[in-house]
Amino acid sequence: MVTGPRSHKIPLRIVACASESQSPGGSNPGSVRGSGPGPGSSQSSFLSPGQTYALLKQQMEVAAKSEDYEEAARLRDSLKTFEDQEPVLRLKRLLKEAIDNERFEDAARYHDELKEIAPHSLLNCSSDATTSGIRVQVRSVYIEGRSQPSKGLYFFAYRIRITNNSDRPVQLLRRHWIITDANGRTEHVWGIGVIGEQPVILPNTGFEYSSACPLGTSSGRMEGDFEMKHVDKVGSRTFNVAIAPFSLSTFEDGGDSF
Repeated sequence: MVTGPRSHKIPLRIVACASESQSPGGSNPGSVRGSGPGPGSSQSSFLSPGQTYALLKQQMEVAAKSEDYEEAARLRDSLKTFEDQEPVLRLKRLLKEAIDNERFEDAARYHDELKEIAPHSLLNCSSDATTSGIRVQVRSVYIEGRSQPSKGLYFFAYRIRITNNSDRPVQLLRRHWIITDANGRTEHVWGIGVIGEQPVILPNTGFEYSSACPLGTSSGRMEGDFEMKHVDKVGSRTFNVAIAPFSLSTFEDGGDSF
């Protein structure tokens, strides 16, 4: 079951690893179960590039925290070599270095190159937006075990937390997704509620669920909105709550989960 940070005191109704009845991408996937070997596995050669990159970063952080600086340096060099072999990762690193060193002309050039070859890489794999006191946080992950790159199928899971920070109860009525792949092909998906429900979210409480999206390219983006209404007054008009854009990428950005 998906759980939030321990410091999060707002009560949450949580639905973990569930699929929406009309999930983005036109399929109806079941529960999301990631697969793939962990650190030290003899099957490490079967890791996807995204998993390999994430594993190297994790191992480097562990080595640094345990003060094994020689190992941390070795892993840092391995990461740099890996980044140099992946155009998107190389450009993202060069862009960050250029900004840090205030070489803004170089930064603009790297930004334009990234926008040309992988526009969705400029987004994070998470987003956070608040509309009328309703906060929507999203985090996406690549599910290598359910993807088939050779057949042009990439599978992404995403987790959504909706928190009602207003003083009025709301009900989620409908959802609208805009999914764009790396080729610029855009699909609009509308549906009733989420995961077969139209949850009522009381003030200072939240609702959390997981779903998934298949994509025909290794990167893309999602954004959209939830149609909601206040339920403490008869005849209340509906309003839209924004879901800010976030990336779908086989190379996760390593951002913290919410």
